[in-house]
Amino acid sequence: MPALSPKSVLEGRSTNRAPVSLIIGLVVSGVCLLLALASYFAMDPGAPGNVVIGMLLALPTAIVLVALILLIDRLEPEPRLNLLVAFGWGAGVALLGALIVNTLGESVLAVVLGPEPATVLTVSVIAPVVEESFKGALLLFLLLVRRNEIDGPTDGIVYAGLCGLGFALVENVLYYMQGLASVPGEIWGTVLIRGVVAPLGHPMYTAMTGLGIAYAATHRGVGRVFAPILGWCAAVFLHALWNGGSVLFGFGGLVLAYLIEAAVLLALVIVLVRDRRRLVHLIGRYLPSYIPSGLVAPNDIQMLGTMRGRRQARNWARHQAGAVGAQAMGDYQLAATELALLHAQAERRTIDPQRFFARRGQIVTLMGMAREAFFRRMPQPKPAPWARNQQSGFFTVPQQLNDMPTHKLRIPPQPPQPPQPPQPPGRPGPWR
Repeated sequence: MPALSPKSVLEGRSTNRAPVSLIIGLVVSGVCLLLALASYFAMDPGAPGNVVIGMLLALPTAIVLVALILLIDRLEPEPRLNLLVAFGWGAGVALLGALIVNTLGESVLAVVLGPEPATVLTVSVIAPVVEESFKGALLLFLLLVRRNEIDGPTDGIVYAGLCGLGFALVENVLYYMQGLASVPGEIWGTVLIRGVVAPLGHPMYTAMTGLGIAYAATHRGVGRVFAPILGWCAAVFLHALWNGGSVLFGFGGLVLAYLIEAAVLLALVIVLVRDRRRLVHLIGRYLPSYIPSGLVAPNDIQMLGTMRGRRQARNWARHQAGAVGAQAMGDYQLAATELALLHAQAERRTIDPQRFFARRGQIVTLMGMAREAFFRRMPQPKPAPWARNQQSGFFTVPQQLNDMPTHKLRIPPQPPQPPQPPQPPGRPGPWR
């Protein structure tokens, strides 16, 4: 069995290979994105350059907001492939699926009700239901297949936000194309509304579903069944409020919808801040159990609890041991965070004991090997600034972890098994 890389351990994988399901999702998303852009060219064959111009106008907003979401995700960052799939799903599968269903739905309604009522009903009711369903499907997939990677509300908001941003990016291209093809000057009003005044619409709507999915992933009981449904209903309501307010009530309805959704956005910010504090609290609650082992020290816990302290430690490690030292320190920090989250899962009984102890062993091994990699590069480092010349778990050889009072979980007795030939342990691979 090949040694697991630090990245594989941090992402909770049993192999160094990327999950096939995510690769398939990325490929499907890319194909759907190409089909969606091809349909845009077909809509405006006389001015194909409008698609390119629309993309150039839509990209700045998307880049800024993606950077904002990645900034939110710094303390316990999600796997990059997962984030890429989330963005690609919104830009490809969700966008193309919604485009097809919305167009067909409006065509059928136009035959029954007439063109104008069909447009109003499609924009106000059908589009919110269809679009939030396609975007929410990605979050449901993560809940069913990659559940252990959703550790709280921040993760749900991050995945939902990136999916919504992917959708908004490609949808904005269509609206900007329409603005370019209409009366001169209208394009700038469209860019102002969609790119500056209300760029967080789709990410915020889908974040409601993300919160429901996050609750289902981190709780037990009946509530986890209804939470995703309630989150989806909230997403549809906010989406319909924005679309219907502008279509049915004009500027006044748009202002009312904007104020309500601004309040929702403020609530999401509060949720993110509280979840950041929760994670810091988990580090302070569970990691002290590892102090007797020498794996961490009290000063390390303080360092791990702030972004400033983590950045200071990585910069120090880079000055002491170069890129290898910085990478080792980064892996040590992320592994410590994952260790705290693992104990939180165990306390909530959302992880079985066998998986808890197996993953704990992997994480502890990774923390030790990160320290060894640093020592190989810098055998006698200068005192660490966060340790104040005192002991730090990053430099102290740990004692055995067998008798540590880490958690009350115990593996149930197993029936006797026939003797097996010895297998090499799956340890994290060396730093290079």
